[in-house]
Amino acid sequence: MTILTISLILLFGIFALMAVGVPLAFAAGSLAMVVAYLKFGTPVLALAHKTVYGLATEYSFLSVPMFILMASLLERSRLARDLYDALNSVFGRVRGGVGYVTLVISVLLAAISGIIGGEIVLLGLVALPQMLRLKYDRSLAIGIVCAGGSLGTMIPPSIVLIVYGLTADVSVHQLFLGSFIPGFLLALFYLAFIAVRCWLNPAVAPKPEAGEQGPFSLSAFLRGVLPTAALIVTVFGCIYGGITSITEAANIAVGMAILIIALRGELNVSMLAQALAQTLRACGIILWVTFGAAVMVGIYNLSGGQKFVTDLILGLNISPSITVLLMMLIFLILGMFMDWIGILLLCMPIFVPIITTLGYDPVWFGVLFSVTMQVAFLSPPFGPAAFYLKSVAPPEITLPVIYGSLWPFMFIQLAMLALLLAFPEISLFLPHLAR
Repeated sequence: MTILTISLILLFGIFALMAVGVPLAFAAGSLAMVVAYLKFGTPVLALAHKTVYGLATEYSFLSVPMFILMASLLERSRLARDLYDALNSVFGRVRGGVGYVTLVISVLLAAISGIIGGEIVLLGLVALPQMLRLKYDRSLAIGIVCAGGSLGTMIPPSIVLIVYGLTADVSVHQLFLGSFIPGFLLALFYLAFIAVRCWLNPAVAPKPEAGEQGPFSLSAFLRGVLPTAALIVTVFGCIYGGITSITEAANIAVGMAILIIALRGELNVSMLAQALAQTLRACGIILWVTFGAAVMVGIYNLSGGQKFVTDLILGLNISPSITVLLMMLIFLILGMFMDWIGILLLCMPIFVPIITTLGYDPVWFGVLFSVTMQVAFLSPPFGPAAFYLKSVAPPEITLPVIYGSLWPFMFIQLAMLALLLAFPEISLFLPHLAR
């Protein structure tokens, strides 16, 4: 088989298998093994064992289940709800205040756990009913919850960036530094959008009526803010202060989260068991997709796929910037149908060497990828943000209503992507400073 034949078999074979219900992990892995056996014979099957073993014993990969476990624990405690009540007691009196508070909570939760999905569910349970009760514009409220909840793909310690760093052989610490400014800048863009909407049309976010906002309580405020602040300082201090590695910081954060929940009197065997079970399920999905995609990419590269794709793209005689735009377009299209981890593991081993050949920084490319995954997280027909919110939203909020509410925030994300493409130093300033 020629490399062109292998490329077509793998490309259309994966989508065909997924169309009939085969999970991506097994579609990629099994198809790759069949192609490898037909082309190279039995000995090449040992490549799959070596690839899986290498990934399973990667030390940095341990940070993924730790951050997921911490998020699962926090999701089951009242910490996020108390934080929301604390901030709302201060900012809820201004027009659009609940929306501002929801976005701030999104940033804080992203800075603690680095995952998505759970944030949207939590905000859908805590913030969305409050905004609907205060007669906020429904589309604005939905957009705030979904867009804010997806910030975990960018703001460190992002699981997306951790897996990208392992796949592309790029320093995760450098990636965290690179995404720091863009992540918070995107959150500021969301806040500015809410402010402009409220200024142009005050009816989209009415002020609470007199008596609706409860009295301010310093003890309640501190109870909600201090534990979250302690977790964020711990995670960021350990990582950016050079005290520990990413993996060690994740383990410390889990221990601290358990301690905080225990001191609040919320820790019990049932909560711990549920958090561990959720972590096991999430890690199982990530690991199987990682193994399947890694085996497929390894066998494809062994067949000459890396050189084939590189020669194909570079042979188009297009400028490097157009090449990057083409890759971003591929990410956006795939993001409409696939999860981020599948796109990352299938594309990055092939795209990152091309990026470095063109003279671009892979840290910058990783930040670009995280922004495109922000867009993919909201985009129809399979944007997972809508499904997460639908699982906890009132019955009248249907999927078409949710998707119809997200387009302004998708435009903001695309504007952020364009800004990073035009000015790479936005994401490279801190990494270069650290070097």
